[in-house]
Amino acid sequence: MCGRKGPDARVGWRERGMMEKGETKEVVVGAAGPRPVLEEPPGGRVFSGIQPTGVPHLGNYLGALESWVSLQNQYPSVLYSIVDLHSITQPQDQALLRVNILDMAASLLACGINPETSILFQQSQVSEHAELSWILGCLTSMPRLRHLPQWKMKSKQKNEGSVGLFTYPVLQAADILLYKSTHVPVGEDQVQHLELAQDLARIFNNTYGDFFPEPRALLSSTRKVKSLRDPSSKMSKSDPQKMATVNLTDSPDDIVLKIRRSVTDFTSEVTFDPEVRPGVSNLLLIHAAVAGCTVEEAVGWAKGLDTGKYKQLVADAVVQRLTPIREEIERLRGDRGHLERLLAHGAQRARELAAPVLKEVRHRVGFC
Repeated sequence: MCGRKGPDARVGWRERGMMEKGETKEVVVGAAGPRPVLEEPPGGRVFSGIQPTGVPHLGNYLGALESWVSLQNQYPSVLYSIVDLHSITQPQDQALLRVNILDMAASLLACGINPETSILFQQSQVSEHAELSWILGCLTSMPRLRHLPQWKMKSKQKNEGSVGLFTYPVLQAADILLYKSTHVPVGEDQVQHLELAQDLARIFNNTYGDFFPEPRALLSSTRKVKSLRDPSSKMSKSDPQKMATVNLTDSPDDIVLKIRRSVTDFTSEVTFDPEVRPGVSNLLLIHAAVAGCTVEEAVGWAKGLDTGKYKQLVADAVVQRLTPIREEIERLRGDRGHLERLLAHGAQRARELAAPVLKEVRHRVGFC
């Protein structure tokens, strides 16, 4: 029987990235005498970021945010950043960007991010990100960046991309390394960017002495949620078809309508076969994820139902899961001052971790 996951439910992860490292006793000698290597955070440190695109959708929640909440209970040090510096690689409306930053903060809190347990902050409010990005950029070759998937995809769409888009992965690496992060939750499509961060950690360490840990990729076991109108594509906020995406602030009626109109096929029985029946399989994955059960159990619940009736079952489960989140987002959006203060406090806490790391980087590079 499907059972809703509690807030402490452990999300499945598989690690990918660095080899195990023993403790280092290295001492770096500089002009001021011996300088101890800053230790890795005991027990590990998680860092991840999300662009301020406004309120997330169901795919964001099931694919990333739910896992972020789980990680708060698994690691002693966790940082989540609203990466507004990354967002301006695409044209932005300034007023809308400010609203989107606060909407994202409200959404993360409503989904279960605890600002007492985690450090939640706005990237641009911690200037060390940009300075470390410049230093790491000077250790990165253009051919290395040119072959990363985001540049290849987006520069083709625009015929010619910006310098910011080209160096975007270097800033991502700086985001991670600035906090000596040991673990980074990423999707499969971001693994190559994390590999750049691992490479830059090695290059810096080989050049200036062992300092940065090589962060591991945490790959969530949750499958990507697909578009309700085109199950060959992932659910996206930028999808021009409004019926394709369930947003966390959608009303119950909107959710029911979108799932009722989701693309399936002409077979009435509910079975899981992503290759042959991608639409029905997508609904089963959504149902399993929001109800906290396996796909096989979701198929069992659908036994005896045609796809039309099964859609109602899925819609009811999604409504039940998202209603408290929607209500909390709306409550938090009504207190802009609270959100601004919370992000300012998070930035202060982030700077307390970032400043000594960048100070040591500056010394090793020779700036001071």
